[in-house]
Amino acid sequence: MKISQKGLYALQAMMMLARHYDQGAIKIRDVAYEEDLPEKFLELILLEMKNARMVESVRGAKGGYALRRPPSEIHLSEIIRLIDGPLAPFGDAEQLRSLIDKDHAHRALYQVFLDVRDAAAKILENTTLADIVKDPRLSGKEKRSRKKKQKHPAAILPMVVSGSGSQH
Repeated sequence: MKISQKGLYALQAMMMLARHYDQGAIKIRDVAYEEDLPEKFLELILLEMKNARMVESVRGAKGGYALRRPPSEIHLSEIIRLIDGPLAPFGDAEQLRSLIDKDHAHRALYQVFLDVRDAAAKILENTTLADIVKDPRLSGKEKRSRKKKQKHPAAILPMVVSGSGSQH
């Protein structure tokens, strides 16, 4: 499965909002700073999330963005589908089912692709923001130093995140 840079940023921002869920609205610049994301790009992403009613914006001195629902009710699949479209690495489920029905010579191959798609979708549909922010193995809560910048996950995982380098 490929996740765009925009999709990765959306997931990171939503995780940050989930970690601060009970603290009210968080300013965009604070999200951008804590997650080391470009502020202008983040504004566009959060606007898209707001239009999809996943986050709400609050005006004023204490304004910013907050999740509209508890982190336990927001699944990773929702975020990825909103930003990057279908979860399927080999096309959507209907396309694959159609190929299985039409191309009898390669039916087994398309069935494997459908199984991979279904397994990935099941994991993302069953994992919430609450799951990943409360599991210390998965949350990556340690603070990043702005002076000593770590490699971005996209640089480490070029095959997972599209548009981040050479494909293998």
